[in-house]
Amino acid sequence: MCTLVLLRRPGHHWPLIIAANRDEMNTRPWKPPGRWWDDRPEVVAGLDELAGGTWLGVNDTGVAAAILNRIGTLGPAPGKRSRGELVLEALDHADAADAAQALSHLNGDSYRPFNMVVADNRDAFWVRADGNRVEVKPIAPGLHMLSALDLDDRSSPRIAAYLDRFAKAAAPVPDPGHPTGGDWASWQALMADTGGRGPDGEEAPAMCFLRPDGFGTVSASLIALPAPEQAEAGRVWRFAAGRPDRTQYGAVA
Repeated sequence: MCTLVLLRRPGHHWPLIIAANRDEMNTRPWKPPGRWWDDRPEVVAGLDELAGGTWLGVNDTGVAAAILNRIGTLGPAPGKRSRGELVLEALDHADAADAAQALSHLNGDSYRPFNMVVADNRDAFWVRADGNRVEVKPIAPGLHMLSALDLDDRSSPRIAAYLDRFAKAAAPVPDPGHPTGGDWASWQALMADTGGRGPDGEEAPAMCFLRPDGFGTVSASLIALPAPEQAEAGRVWRFAAGRPDRTQYGAVA
């Protein structure tokens, strides 16, 4: 169950900030974000070596796209296309609005159910497919979380446990010229949180975990896209090539 946290601040120097943990079987091969596709030289994204697509990427015009499985749909299915293709298709577009419009015309039945976020420094969209219908909804300014259910859906134990904690935490202060990409400390700590015990002694949800069957958090990203007037400063993308509670973040070139 991957998790994405998104902060939209229209008019801010950094109008879009994303934090994402990827949860997957730890035996599924992948490569860290890079320019892996000869036919898409403008795309920087992680490579899923099994299916050839990606879970999260950014293009050179400043569009970010990510895909998450909906509940109970881990892994491929016979006769279905890879959901990782959809991120690459979204990143073929120069802005998020055009990408969302193109995705709205998909036949959702060609894929297993999914959630997507497509965003840039002006707009952000939640794309939901569960059956043959694909729904595209704008994401309002403010803080949001998405996992295997709906956007900001508190029936997800993880969103119920962490949405308010992210809202109260200090927002990141991106700085592309700084070795650590700026001050991300509060969000980094939450993305690395391993849960533990709740107030009544129950097992609390975790942002970062590993189950006995090998399914768990395999990587993490922190991304900030600048406003148009400071686009020359460049985006910030910090990537942890492992569990973020045990792996340091490094810059994505």
